[in-house]
Amino acid sequence: MENEFLDKVEDNAAVRVWSEKTQSEKGDNLAGGIYVGVMGLHPYHYGDLPYLLDIKVDVHLFRAIAQFWNPAYDCFTFGGADLVPTIEEYTALLRCPKIQVDKIYSRAVNVPTFIKKLINITGMSEQWVTARIKQKGESKCIPWKILQELILGHPDARKRVDTFALSIYGLVIFPKALGHVDEATSDLFDRLDKRVTRVPAILAETFRSLNECRRAGEGRFIGCVQLLLAWFRSYFWKIDKEIAATPRRDDLSEEKWLLILQNLREEDVEWRAPWLLPDKILYRCDNFDWVSLFGIWGAVGYAPLMVLRQYRSRQFIPATQGLAEFEFSYKDNGYKKKIREITSAWDQTRQMKRLAVGPTTTPEYNEWWVRRINDNILRPSQGDSQSIEEHLRVDPSELEIMKHDFEKRNAELEKRIEQLEEEKMHLGLDVDVQKLETKKLGKEKNKAEEDLDSLKTDYKKLRLSIRTVGLGKTPEQWRQEIREEKIKADG
Repeated sequence: MENEFLDKVEDNAAVRVWSEKTQSEKGDNLAGGIYVGVMGLHPYHYGDLPYLLDIKVDVHLFRAIAQFWNPAYDCFTFGGADLVPTIEEYTALLRCPKIQVDKIYSRAVNVPTFIKKLINITGMSEQWVTARIKQKGESKCIPWKILQELILGHPDARKRVDTFALSIYGLVIFPKALGHVDEATSDLFDRLDKRVTRVPAILAETFRSLNECRRAGEGRFIGCVQLLLAWFRSYFWKIDKEIAATPRRDDLSEEKWLLILQNLREEDVEWRAPWLLPDKILYRCDNFDWVSLFGIWGAVGYAPLMVLRQYRSRQFIPATQGLAEFEFSYKDNGYKKKIREITSAWDQTRQMKRLAVGPTTTPEYNEWWVRRINDNILRPSQGDSQSIEEHLRVDPSELEIMKHDFEKRNAELEKRIEQLEEEKMHLGLDVDVQKLETKKLGKEKNKAEEDLDSLKTDYKKLRLSIRTVGLGKTPEQWRQEIREEKIKADG
């Protein structure tokens, strides 16, 4: 189900009057005493997916950022500043088409089966697809290894690209089942070529997962970490630049990031990303006082009027009533009725002209911010006034000590290996010498055996010759012959 946006653009001053009046009449989002516990290709069709693959994920930084998420207002709260990724910002980061000409994704009541969607995306047969679908918990999935084989060997180049894009959506943007692409991902992906914008769905699941992790105090984040970190660094590049200049940047622990973020000042924030150039801000959907977002597993709301400074506009009191109670899952009772309400609201969106006066705040906003319920916000450390540079000058962590010990042990092993190689070389030379000597002795033995054989042959020939000439008499015969000759001579 898709709905084209029918925008109504309103003046900034008029929206400010409406928002402050609405907030005054209806009350604040948490005025009712609600308690929120404290505790994680082609740009037109798919968005800039290669851009996401190039972003390095800093796990320690992400875990620290997640602890500043404020489920009460669906935004990050750093010190005295609220920030949240907006539709305009994520649209720019993913290089998607302008939101005015796109259609909103919503969960249809009657959707094609997972098998039919995979057939449409991959171009494979029903029998092939059916045999490869797996059950992971309550969801049907298809393994990444199966899709990888298609990417490498599919005869249709377009289907290879579609399958690759589906894999990124399932593994990077909506990573619910590790190593698998979830069925719900294919529902959104199957409609991207119909000019359905994926940005509200990405934001919805990002906010819903952060809410779940923050309220439970633990859990696995099911959202696009790469995109969230890219957004964060666009506002805190000053800090990132200082940290990047140190040799210890990649080794910063979660605790150290927490200290840095906990002591942020407003001057540390770049209040408008340099690549964001909107002249209008989507701030509400028809009868909702804020923007309702459809995800692929549920829905949530967010209030762009809370973060007007991100547009370098004056921050006034935002309308927030009902925001915390709006979130729901597609497994909840009555979710179909809520889907129809949201779909109807997106038929008439409201936009506000941006008033570029700088990231200032009204006095009324400052008073409201102090009065609102902020029990789940990490406050600046009163006893820690270190600068960022001082935060970076810390004793070696256990990881650094282990790394140093490993490098030392590795150097010792390398030295020992060199010694063994040298001994091996010498042993090899000795073996070669012994082989040569053995070979020489073998030759001499063979020569001696040949000489002995020759001597035996000559000896036999000599004895034969002696017998032939009469020299073969015995000693007694020779003595007898000598006596006879002697008698003859005397006679």
